[in-house]
Amino acid sequence: MQDSKRQAWHSTVSALRGSPGLARLTIVRFASQFGDGMFQAALGGAILFNPERHADPVAIAAGFAVLLLPYSVIGPFAGALLDRWDRRLVLVWANALRGVFILAAATVLVTGGPQTPLMLLALAAVGVSRFVLAGVSASLPHVVAQSWLVPVNSVLATVGSAVSAAGAGAAVTTIAFVGTGDLGSGIAVALGASGSVIGAVAAGRFARQALGPDGARPRAVVRTIVAGLRTGATAVWEAPGVAAAMIGIGAHRIVFGIDTLIMVLVLRDTEHETSLPGGFAGFGVAVAATAIGMLIAAIVAPFLIPRLGRPRTVTVGLIGAAVVQLLFVTTVTQGPLLIAAFLLGLAGQTIKLTGDAAMQIDIDDARRGQVFALQDTVFNIGFLAALAVAAFVVAPDGRSPALAVAGAAVYILGVIGVLAIRRYRIDRYRIDPGR
Repeated sequence: MQDSKRQAWHSTVSALRGSPGLARLTIVRFASQFGDGMFQAALGGAILFNPERHADPVAIAAGFAVLLLPYSVIGPFAGALLDRWDRRLVLVWANALRGVFILAAATVLVTGGPQTPLMLLALAAVGVSRFVLAGVSASLPHVVAQSWLVPVNSVLATVGSAVSAAGAGAAVTTIAFVGTGDLGSGIAVALGASGSVIGAVAAGRFARQALGPDGARPRAVVRTIVAGLRTGATAVWEAPGVAAAMIGIGAHRIVFGIDTLIMVLVLRDTEHETSLPGGFAGFGVAVAATAIGMLIAAIVAPFLIPRLGRPRTVTVGLIGAAVVQLLFVTTVTQGPLLIAAFLLGLAGQTIKLTGDAAMQIDIDDARRGQVFALQDTVFNIGFLAALAVAAFVVAPDGRSPALAVAGAAVYILGVIGVLAIRRYRIDRYRIDPGR
C-alpha cells in the first residue's frame, strides 16, 4: 500500500516536470479549489452565523441548497456540454464569470444588501464552478500520458481536497480577524475571487482546442442526460446488492440533512452551554469531527466489508447509526452532538464505501459512470429535501428531540429496505440460480 502511494506521488512529480500543460492545468485546478473553499466557507459564515442577518431555519436550508443544488442539477449538464465546447474557453470564461459573481456577492454583503440577491449570486457562482472542475477533469488526458493518468488523478484529487480546506481555513481566519458581521464576511467572500483570476489567466495560456474535445458532435444534451440517468436506474434495479447499498446511503443522507440543521441551530444558541467554541468556529469543530470519522471509515471498511459482506456491512452501519441517533442526537446538546458527528461520519462513510464497492464490482463498466451520476443527483437532492422539511418543524434553537427520533426512524426504515432487498435476491436466486 505504501509502495503504491509512493509510486503515485513519484509519477505525479515526474509528469509535472515533463508536461508544462499539466502544471498549468494543475494551477487552474488548485486556484479554483482554493477560491471555492474560501467562497463557500465565507458564504456559510455570512448566512449561518452572521449576527447581522439572523437567518431562520428556512434561510439556512436555502443557504445549503445554494451550495449543493448545482452539484445535482448543473453537474450532469456540465459533463454533457464539455463534450461539445472548447474546454479552454470554458475554463477561461467560467473562471471569469465566477469571479464577477463572487465580487458582486461580496458587494451585496459589504453594503448590507438583502438576502435574495445574495443567494442568487451565490447560486450562480457555485453553479459556474461545476464547469471549472468538470472541465479540468475532462481535460486531464490531453496533458498527461495515459500510463500516468490514474496515479496523477489520484494525487491531484487528494491534494485538491487539502487546498480547498486551506481556502476554507483562510476564510474562517479572515472572518475571525475582521469580525463576523457583513463586513468580515464580505471581505472573505471577495478574497475568494482571487482563485478565479489566477485560474482564468492560467487557462488562457493554452492554445485553442488544446484541451479538447476531440471530434465533438452535436447532441441533444437534455435527452442524453435523461437517458443516462434512466440507464443508471435500470442498472441499479438489476443489481440487488447495489440497490441495497443505495438504500443505505440514501437513508444516511436524509438523516444527515436533519442533523446538520439541528447542529447549526444548537451552535448558534450560545446561551445554554459553551462546551464548543461559539458559532462558526464550533461548526468547524463539528465538521472536523465528521471528517475524522470518515477517515477512520476509510481504514476500517477494507477489513470489514470482506468479513461481513456488503449487505451486512450496510445493515450494521445503519443499525449503529440509529443507535447513535437515539443516544446522542436526541439530547440536542453540543457535547453529545459532537460525539454523534464523529460516529455518524464513521457509519455513514462506511456505508458509502460499501456502496462504491458494490457499484464498482456489480455494475458493468459501460453503465458505471451513469450509476455514480444517479447516486450524486438523487442523494444530494435527498439531503436538501430532508433539510428543507426539517426547517419548517425544527425549534429556532434546534432543540427538537422528536425530529432527532424521526431521523432514527429513517435509519430503521433503511434497515428494513436493505433486508427486503436481500430477501428478494435470495428468492430470485432460488428461482433462477444462473442469475
